[in-house]
Amino acid sequence: MNAVQDNRHGAIGQGQPSGPQGVPASMAPALGGATPGAREGGASASPAARAWQRFRRHRRGYISLWIFGVLFGISLFAGVLSNDRPLLASYQGQWYTPLWHDYPETTFGGDFLAPTEWHDPFIQRQFAQDGNWALWPLNRYSFNTLNYYADLPNPAPPSAQNLLGTDDRGRDVLARLLYGFRLSVMFGLALTAIGTLLGIVMGALQGYFAGRVDITLQRLIEVWSAIPELYLLLILASMFEPSIWVLLVILSLFGWMGLSDYVRAEFLRNRQLEFVQAARALGLPRRTIILRHILPNSLTPVLAFLPFRMSAAIVALASLDFLGLGVSDSSPSLGELLAQGKNNLDAWWIALPTFGVLVGTLLLLIFIGEALRDALDPRKR
Repeated sequence: MNAVQDNRHGAIGQGQPSGPQGVPASMAPALGGATPGAREGGASASPAARAWQRFRRHRRGYISLWIFGVLFGISLFAGVLSNDRPLLASYQGQWYTPLWHDYPETTFGGDFLAPTEWHDPFIQRQFAQDGNWALWPLNRYSFNTLNYYADLPNPAPPSAQNLLGTDDRGRDVLARLLYGFRLSVMFGLALTAIGTLLGIVMGALQGYFAGRVDITLQRLIEVWSAIPELYLLLILASMFEPSIWVLLVILSLFGWMGLSDYVRAEFLRNRQLEFVQAARALGLPRRTIILRHILPNSLTPVLAFLPFRMSAAIVALASLDFLGLGVSDSSPSLGELLAQGKNNLDAWWIALPTFGVLVGTLLLLIFIGEALRDALDPRKR
């Protein structure tokens, strides 16, 4: 009897691992169970695929990613959605594309060779005639459009023509918000990409070589970080015309040092692990060891910090524009709109929507960062 029981236990236990409550792992799906690998998206799923599955289960972060992606995608078509030129026009049987080409006013019955002012009442009457028409964007203003034919003084409150009103120069607030959001996000992406690349390179060099290389670079970083960044911006702002490119270069020179510390710590830890020692024993070159073995296993803190770094870049741009140290006044900027709102407290339609766009953007990025952090946290797998 004992031999029969031993044989039964052996038939179940030999050759395949047992699942929950002694059930073999191969029989678990048939009985309604799931193995740990299946619950994470399949035993053969890559670590990136399993992290994506965990990110998708974080509903707030996943929805925030979709909302942010849709809003940024819409802003990429700002030139088509909000412009002071028609997308397509037909005049006396001829087709025109004012969005892509400049036409003199004489083309449409005017007296001047200057480019057509599409908000001119004369041009409006010309296209109101039978057979003539113009297909306009959803918003008939660009970020720098000055409507000289407006009925109300500036800043004008919201109306049917300007859904969010105008600023103190007569420019449409909705158009400047749309273009300003696009500029802020693209600036944040560029600054985050440059700072991340520099931080990874410097942190990898320090962490892999360690010793004198690590000490020397660490002392240089300490000296470089001691330079007052704001004073440098003030000096350069007085020497050069305000430009988004100058601002991007300055912030990139100082924006990588915090990230390099995390990469350095990961490299110092991973360089002592067995798989790296085995790669060295096989005679693999340093470049292969760094790029193919250590770096992929050291990117977890880098990826988790990306949304937070991007939100910090957007805040930096808005703050410097608010202080007058960022882009020029003619460029669309959330910080410049906030400065206008401060100077025109009665014009609530300037500061309130701008504040809402800025806060909403930062909240979406924070939610995305929290979800990404949880998805990459090994303690929550």
